[in-house]
Amino acid sequence: MSMWVSKWAVRQHGDHGRADEAATAVRNRAESANEGRAERVVGRHEVVIVGGGPTGLMLAGELALAGVDVLIVERRASQELTGSRAGGLHARTLEVLDQRGIVDRVLVEGQVAQVTGFAGVMLDLGGFPTRHPYGLGLWQNHIERILAGWVDELGVKIHRGCEVVDLAQDEAGVEVALSGGTRLRAQYLVGCDGGRSRVRKAAGIDFPGWDATTSHLIAEVEMAQTPPLGVHRSGFGIHSFGRVDYEIRNGEVIYGDTGPVRVMLTEAQVGAGGEPTLDDLRTALIAVCGTDYGAHSPVWISRFTDATRQAAAYRERRVLLAGDAAHVHAPDGGQGLQLGVQDAVNLGWKLAQVVKGISPDSLLDSYHAERHPVAARVLRTTMASIALRRGDERTTALRETVAELLGVEESRRRFAAMLSGLEIRYAFGDGHPLLGRRMPDLDVVVAARPVRVYALLHEARPLLLDFVAGSSIDIGPWVRRVRRVDARYDGLWKLPTEGVVPAPSAVLIRPDGYVAWVGDGSDAGLSTALNEWFGGANTA
Repeated sequence: MSMWVSKWAVRQHGDHGRADEAATAVRNRAESANEGRAERVVGRHEVVIVGGGPTGLMLAGELALAGVDVLIVERRASQELTGSRAGGLHARTLEVLDQRGIVDRVLVEGQVAQVTGFAGVMLDLGGFPTRHPYGLGLWQNHIERILAGWVDELGVKIHRGCEVVDLAQDEAGVEVALSGGTRLRAQYLVGCDGGRSRVRKAAGIDFPGWDATTSHLIAEVEMAQTPPLGVHRSGFGIHSFGRVDYEIRNGEVIYGDTGPVRVMLTEAQVGAGGEPTLDDLRTALIAVCGTDYGAHSPVWISRFTDATRQAAAYRERRVLLAGDAAHVHAPDGGQGLQLGVQDAVNLGWKLAQVVKGISPDSLLDSYHAERHPVAARVLRTTMASIALRRGDERTTALRETVAELLGVEESRRRFAAMLSGLEIRYAFGDGHPLLGRRMPDLDVVVAARPVRVYALLHEARPLLLDFVAGSSIDIGPWVRRVRRVDARYDGLWKLPTEGVVPAPSAVLIRPDGYVAWVGDGSDAGLSTALNEWFGGANTA
């Protein structure tokens, strides 16, 4: 497990068997609310997001770009993040940031490296048809700071230092009770408040899955002696040491000579509840390494497990879930932050259209339909990865067998594309290989000037690219909602797993960068796609 691609905080969750009672209680509260409730509400917004981590920030940015009145509620008093969470960004997440014109903000601070791997095999993305055939090493506190700066530029307000106490839904919206007595009213509420989400529990959404089978301690501490830096395997499992200060040279991690050490240890048994102590860390170090290396002066110590759960539904009427509130899993492969950011980009434009009356409320059902299977696959992959990390001889034999299979080029490419998020294909039906997949960031010519496709998506608007000169494609009633661009592209069309695919005559691209319709020389099916994704022809 790479030190920087791990999302550290996967925690145990509460009782999930009372979901039906909770849902009933919420409905009863909504029905019994008195007529004077409006007088107690101090803030009204079109959308309230609970949680100001990467998922909540990305979602707020998407909504703000669409002109939606959005507020973030965050329990932290500031954006400062204690401890370590995710340590980087994968290729598709970098593309998503590129689609919004902010990828340079993370690239200038992070370190490019090939980090995608499975069963101990590193999977190089070099040669993949993407502008970002790599991962980026950058700690979550920096990622959050950059996203927070972006949403601040977009005018998003963050209400800090409070938590959700309760919520109640009715036909017109959601009322949220916050600690301190504040009450908010919104048309829709989105829980981006982590694995122990209060929003999810208050909405009565079940969170089925599997309890922890292993746990790990992570810490940032001073050490009197220098441990063996890097990732190691023992009978306990994986453990690793790395200086906080490092750089990547020619794909190799070079650690600083001094400074705090980040530690990750597999515990002999699943750890007890509560926050771990320095004594717990020292005991685990001695068990795994035979010495505690003189560990002292911890900056922070935490524990994560392989508990694996997924929300039964990503939506309960006017309450939606995204990020860890919708799915938790072992941090192997650094998938958590990527899933959350991509949840946000999938949901944002849909929620904006519903709020503005462009699309019916039913459009929000496609959020669960598209994102739930993506997360379910990640959960399966991370559970497999945890199983392959065990140190016994039989697991070692299985891990070596899987590693041999990944030596086959096709297997390597498919796993690399899957783990980096480049392979995702939403189920839009049969048709051209582009349908349902991410649009490649091609260098096209528009009005005699070169432009990148992702630059045309910076405003998060639907985009129709027509590649046939003198085409008669007419988007008619959708002309104010969908940007139509005549473009020229003479190169090959390539996809990460499919290779070269036939050139389309036109493509309809959703704001999240996925292709919703592919032209084959005519506009057959275009009006159906426009109506499905961007509102009816008679919508204002």
